[in-house]
Amino acid sequence: MNDAFTEFEHEGWERVADKYDSVWSTSTRQFIPPLLDAAQVSAGMSILDVGCGPGYVSTAAAERGAKPIGLDFSKEMIAIAKKMFPNIEFREGDAQDLPFADASLARVLANFALLHLSDPERACADAFRVLKPGGKFGFTVWAPPSESPYAKIIDDAIQAHAAVNVDLPAGPPHYLFAGREEFRQALERAGFDGASMIFKVHTIEWNVPTARYVFDAERNAGVRTAGLLARQTPEKLSAIQFAIEDAVRPYARNDRFCIPKAAYVIAVSKTSDL
Repeated sequence: MNDAFTEFEHEGWERVADKYDSVWSTSTRQFIPPLLDAAQVSAGMSILDVGCGPGYVSTAAAERGAKPIGLDFSKEMIAIAKKMFPNIEFREGDAQDLPFADASLARVLANFALLHLSDPERACADAFRVLKPGGKFGFTVWAPPSESPYAKIIDDAIQAHAAVNVDLPAGPPHYLFAGREEFRQALERAGFDGASMIFKVHTIEWNVPTARYVFDAERNAGVRTAGLLARQTPEKLSAIQFAIEDAVRPYARNDRFCIPKAAYVIAVSKTSDL
């Protein structure tokens, strides 16, 4: 995929890959056990971890006795994963054009990967293609501000203070589908059995050391919101920063700030009677 959004995401993650582990993994890793539970990952299964990043889903699946392969479009991420988890196979590849044979895998998992793709529905359809009959596709996506205090903090600050019509490549909506029914319909379009879909809202707490940490994380360790922030005037950027800090302060607990973050945990089956 050589479209502008894919290039933007790829370049961004190559640039900030070394920051992912120290900044974001303390929140995203908390969603892995419910993801593996929803997809019913167990010993002996062949697992594809799409958008594997540093390899946390892969290693969690391996701890359950499964046989994972991690895939990511970022060469830097793959290098980090191989260094962190040398006993697991990791390779570069495109989630929208998976380098695997039809009906060859028991599970495809994607922990917060779909929104980094220009065509998430194509990725769902390719996950369907490579799954064996009876296989499951499990994934997480961030819940919208109405269900996630963290997302509301960021969204409110940007809506209030940012210039949002800036020169950024168009990508999928930040919150892919509005809720359970739209996810079910999208997965059915990809070929899955909508009646089998598991859909849960899972909330964790992200513990950060300072009120400013959140702004710095979004600005320096992400891609999409970072791209928006990079295109603001200094005055707008300061206003966004202070709005985020003010919204984080009520979550103070002892010497930390504990912010609830919510995501949808979804799993769906490829029917075995195809």
